Amino acid sequence: MAPDKFKGSLTAPEVAGHLAAGLRRSRPDVPVVSIPVADGGDGTVDAMVAAGFAGMQTGVTGPVGNPVAASFAMRGETAVVELAEASGLRRLPGRPTPITARTASSVGTGELMRTAVLRGAQRIVLGLGGSACTDGGAGILTALGARLLDGDGEPLPPGGVALQRLERIEIDGLVRVPVIVASDVDNPLLGTRGAAHVYGPQKGAGPDDVEELERGLARLADVVRRDLGVDAAHRPGAGAAGGVGFAALAVLGARIEPGIDLVLRELDFDQRLAGARLVITGEGSLDRQTLQGKAPMGVARAAARAEVPVIAVSGQRTVTREALRRFRIEDAYALTDIEPDPQVCMTHAGPLLEQLATRIAATRLGAQPVRNHQ
Repeated sequence: MAPDKFKGSLTAPEVAGHLAAGLRRSRPDVPVVSIPVADGGDGTVDAMVAAGFAGMQTGVTGPVGNPVAASFAMRGETAVVELAEASGLRRLPGRPTPITARTASSVGTGELMRTAVLRGAQRIVLGLGGSACTDGGAGILTALGARLLDGDGEPLPPGGVALQRLERIEIDGLVRVPVIVASDVDNPLLGTRGAAHVYGPQKGAGPDDVEELERGLARLADVVRRDLGVDAAHRPGAGAAGGVGFAALAVLGARIEPGIDLVLRELDFDQRLAGARLVITGEGSLDRQTLQGKAPMGVARAAARAEVPVIAVSGQRTVTREALRRFRIEDAYALTDIEPDPQVCMTHAGPLLEQLATRIAATRLGAQPVRNHQ
């Protein structure tokens, strides 16, 4: 079982648990291994903890200064930090607005990273996705010890708009730790495909706010190029998570990898596939975005290397089975196959998944063998 979350209904561990319960009801003789997955966005920490990482929780600064309790995962000297845990849209105290779009900060994510280092992390996997901020990662850098100063030598206030007043950046006190970014976003920092223009409106920014955020990010890129000698604004992924990708690449020296591939490697997925006869993956909606590299595609690639067949489950499906087969997913099952009302599927996803699993058991695993009790 290697599903991602059903967003708005179930976490990935919950999806795997319901699928396993349904299969065991029909075929208790079949061993089931649950490996919930994620692609670096929401739910990455949950997936890691379900796979045996230790869950850690600490209080950090939310995206608009509100206190939040956020988690990260650790195993050995590796910490997995999820931006959405501390600086995500779901951490806003209300709906996103132009004001939050202008002032939201990634500082809480940096606080999580710093806490992980204090607890012994020598390597950080940083999952990007679902961010509320467009601050170019300035908040993370500040939390890790950098100083972003205005013309009077004063620290800048939080948020992307304030970056327009940036005059210099000092990194002498920066906490140094290797960072690997898990992200599927290839947008640059600036321009029509950049962080402000593409993602700003999703975070509450109006047209004028987008232009101010763009100018702030451009100023950050100019100062980093001048003071640190790094030109990274054009690099694929620099625009991820409101420009956090830029700070990671240009200042933290990070490398970016496809989120699901990185997560599967951290979960030792290839090794745990040994002996499997079927892999069940999935996510809330199997759609065109799925085909662009979301979690089920990464699972299917890994299973294909091991020559293990893959099927997918979802709440709903808007891509054809033929399209999925081109990506090594042999068949697909959706909750809407057994309950046509999408709202019911959302609110009763767990029991419906168990029903779906019994159907999968019958069609993919056959009847339970009859035992001779002589």
